[in-house]
Amino acid sequence: MARVAGKNAADWPLRWDLLLRYRLIEVIALWEGRLTTNHLQRAFGIGRQQASKDINHYLAEYAPGNLEYDRSLKGYKPASTFKPVFTRGVADEYLQMMHSREDLSCAFEALDVRELNTEVLLPPSRDLRPSVLRPILQACRDKLRVEIQYASLSNPEPESRIIQPHTVVHNGMRWHARAWCEKSSGYRDFVLSRIQDDPEFIIQSEHHTEQDDHAWQERLTLHVTPDPRLSVAQQDVVARDYDMTDGALTIECRAAMANYIVQLLRLDGSRHRGPEAQQVVLANEDEVKGWLWGAG
Repeated sequence: MARVAGKNAADWPLRWDLLLRYRLIEVIALWEGRLTTNHLQRAFGIGRQQASKDINHYLAEYAPGNLEYDRSLKGYKPASTFKPVFTRGVADEYLQMMHSREDLSCAFEALDVRELNTEVLLPPSRDLRPSVLRPILQACRDKLRVEIQYASLSNPEPESRIIQPHTVVHNGMRWHARAWCEKSSGYRDFVLSRIQDDPEFIIQSEHHTEQDDHAWQERLTLHVTPDPRLSVAQQDVVARDYDMTDGALTIECRAAMANYIVQLLRLDGSRHRGPEAQQVVLANEDEVKGWLWGAG
């Protein structure tokens, strides 16, 4: 099964808040089997009348026949012909919503936003300060250079770096900036929690944008297969875990992100003990090695 990126919010011809509401309608109806106005009321702080209007407008304008009202459930359920319009219809979307609600519950203890019968384990949060993120994002938008004090595992003592970031990335575990590094004369990844001070803007000079970042522009197709050291039965389990087709999973990604995808797959595979610890391998790993970039 191929995994590809979805649409950006700007690609949809409707307001962002409506897009979020319609997506919640589809996710809740599909994965919980019962949608009520209370779901929209709690999630978006709107009244019952507005929530009912949103559901009716979704059905009238975008997805006629997708939902049907069930009096015994006192809510809407997906029709047998349900077809997602604003979502992909995959479980990850429901799990991501649960993850977001868990984030809110942890940040604001007074908010009761968890759904029943679900529990989400969040990774430990890293020290990402607004005073670091804001100037990095501004530098990305305005194509500015910034001076930072940066520490890494290879150079634990903070040192001055001048970088020109073009994108802020979350790789599943941490946030980093993809940026041109003047010291390295190349594009590198800088973990935002390792920036020691508040970034300072400096005089602009030569432009280095995402268009010049070849590893960012290059697209790869990763072919993931179960580790051949596993038994056939174990390989079947792995294939079902990842919804593989013909024993393989294809993932399209930027070359600059390939390393992180490999790390996540290997982290998942490390749950197994003994010589079979490597649960998944890349069928074309040699092709990818030339694009693997460590954090700056």
